[in-house]
Amino acid sequence: MSPYELAYPGGAVEHWNEEPGALWLSRVVEHWPHAVWLNPVREAHWGFTHSVRMIRDIFGDRMFPLTLAGLEAATKELSRSR
Repeated sequence: MSPYELAYPGGAVEHWNEEPGALWLSRVVEHWPHAVWLNPVREAHWGFTHSVRMIRDIFGDRMFPLTLAGLEAATKELSRSR
């Protein structure tokens, strides 16, 4: 996602949504407080994209790479959160 999709109305999941994507992601975390985000971007590249930081903040640093090790770590986090 681009920062625009997260921060501005009209740039989110739906075309011309009246609310920014960050608000929708915040609602996900409100409903499922222990939710994690699986990031398909290589972890070494996370620091280069502002939107990755934005999503990581929304999910309370519960972001994991979409790898076998990342899935294992995410599963452990979800198990720990019960």
